[in-house]
Amino acid sequence: MMPATGSASSGAADLPNRWFFRAFTGFEMARAKTAYLCSECGAHSVKWQGQCPDCSAWNTLTQTTVAQSPTERRPGPEPSPLGKLAENRSSRHDTGFQEFNRVLGGGLVAGSVILLGGDPGVGKSTLLQQVAAGLPGDLTVCYATGEESLQQIADRSHRLGLASESLVLLADTSLDNILAQVAGCAANVLVVDSIQTMASDDLPSAAGSVAQLRECVGRIVQFAKNNNVSVFLIGHVTKEGAIAGPRVVEHMVDTVLYFENDPASRYSIVRAVKNRFGASSEMGVFAMTESGFREVTNPSAIFLSRGDSRSAGSVVTVAWEGSRPLLVEIQALVADANSNYPKRISQGADQSRLALLVAVLQRHGDIVLAGEDVFTNVVGGLRIAETSADLPIVLAIVSSFRDRPCAATAVAFGELGLAGEVRPVKFGTERIAEAAKQGFELAIVPNANMPRNSPPGIRVVGVDTLGEALAAAFDN
Repeated sequence: MMPATGSASSGAADLPNRWFFRAFTGFEMARAKTAYLCSECGAHSVKWQGQCPDCSAWNTLTQTTVAQSPTERRPGPEPSPLGKLAENRSSRHDTGFQEFNRVLGGGLVAGSVILLGGDPGVGKSTLLQQVAAGLPGDLTVCYATGEESLQQIADRSHRLGLASESLVLLADTSLDNILAQVAGCAANVLVVDSIQTMASDDLPSAAGSVAQLRECVGRIVQFAKNNNVSVFLIGHVTKEGAIAGPRVVEHMVDTVLYFENDPASRYSIVRAVKNRFGASSEMGVFAMTESGFREVTNPSAIFLSRGDSRSAGSVVTVAWEGSRPLLVEIQALVADANSNYPKRISQGADQSRLALLVAVLQRHGDIVLAGEDVFTNVVGGLRIAETSADLPIVLAIVSSFRDRPCAATAVAFGELGLAGEVRPVKFGTERIAEAAKQGFELAIVPNANMPRNSPPGIRVVGVDTLGEALAAAFDN
């Protein structure tokens, strides 16, 4: 009779062969195994499931064969003493826009990876195409697109009046081919439009999936650092406004920029939320024209476009954005409430903080707003996240409630505490100097921010409490 064949006997018969292969080669024999791979996140599972245990996607696990092939570990890099590393004093590259240079921290750094996100149609491709054409002529720039054809990019270049001999175009969605072409033409700058359309041949998942985004960004960052190539990545955003994909993508890159755009305004703001080579929260202001983006060198003029400067409910403040001060107009409207629940609505500032300021105003300013709706707005679509806007918001509310305008040439800034005290803010002297430069004659500031020598042409009034601020703003 033939001996029965089974997994136990075959496994026992295979033991001498496996021992011989491992003893004389140093590797374990390759054995094929079956696994289930998620097409969305690339996670492995030993058995099929309806839902991926990692990304919670449904019906994405597909059977695949995983072979344990013997691999030899290559030696990695050795540590280097800090004293042997010279300081790199090479200058940054000019992007053609001073506002964009400011957002990047002074210019484009070689080997950096910049991620630019924004809503569809906001102008991400247009801005980076202008930047690519405005870089110095000795830099070779490769513009790789997975969303448009080469003719579409050429038509946009002719419409914008862009001409650059060092700009090469590539239409492909294979990241492997793009990196090979960039290395072949010795490009110094790479623009990828967009990262969600790129895919690596090493992964079976579709372009834009979590696994592809993580793999593609990781390979791009490694390529940029090893070859000293600067890379711009255009990223799509979700309906919540965050860049689509895993959050680890933002941690891997050097700089993360966001396009902020108000549909009712022709101005766009590019803000840095992360920058390893400059200040975070830095912003640049651009205006969209028929010939592309045009930088706005004096953003304060946009946010101070007041029709009637003597209208009630309007106060000018000096906000600090990144590394520069900006003069911004804050408006307030106080109206009779039509219900038992008065509204507290704020545009451009923290809405929960508005309710806090109204409570402080009622407690320490003797102004009862229990039956009034309060609305505040930051003119120009700018969003102020710092607490220096507390005092001007309160002054604008009082101005609207009393129907009494503040002085047309007055500015105010300061944080308001729960006890009614006015607290100092950072860069007080620089804010006052900017207000004097713009022609303002009165500044109501915290007493701790009083400068030793006031700039010429402006009178600075220091206050410690909310009552003193109200008296300085309206008792004149």
